[in-house]
Amino acid sequence: VQLVESGGGLVQPGGSLRLSCAASGFPFSAYPMRWYRQVPGKEREWVATVTIGGGIRNYADSVKGRFTISRDNAKNTVYLQMNSLTFEETAVYYCNVMLSVGQYWGQGTQVTVSS
Repeated sequence: VQLVESGGGLVQPGGSLRLSCAASGFPFSAYPMRWYRQVPGKEREWVATVTIGGGIRNYADSVKGRFTISRDNAKNTVYLQMNSLTFEETAVYYCNVMLSVGQYWGQGTQVTVSS
């Protein structure tokens, strides 16, 4: 199983970024996918989940209305569109999948919100 995040970077407050997570090694279309984030010194925080067909999406209250999770099963990729970013959302963002044998994480992609 491999999850590879990309798309992080430096963005100004109020700006937008689109993260991608390319998955391999498991039947991608058969599993919900999740995004998490982690600030140094704090616990990893769940951000969003998308179901296998993409029809149901759930979000943490802190990102509702600003973030959109989506997936492309043909490309084995899950995305996180982030709008109106704030300083407090500076973190490493991870994608995640829970399989029957355990859960897997990518290496993360750094998002820095700074003026």
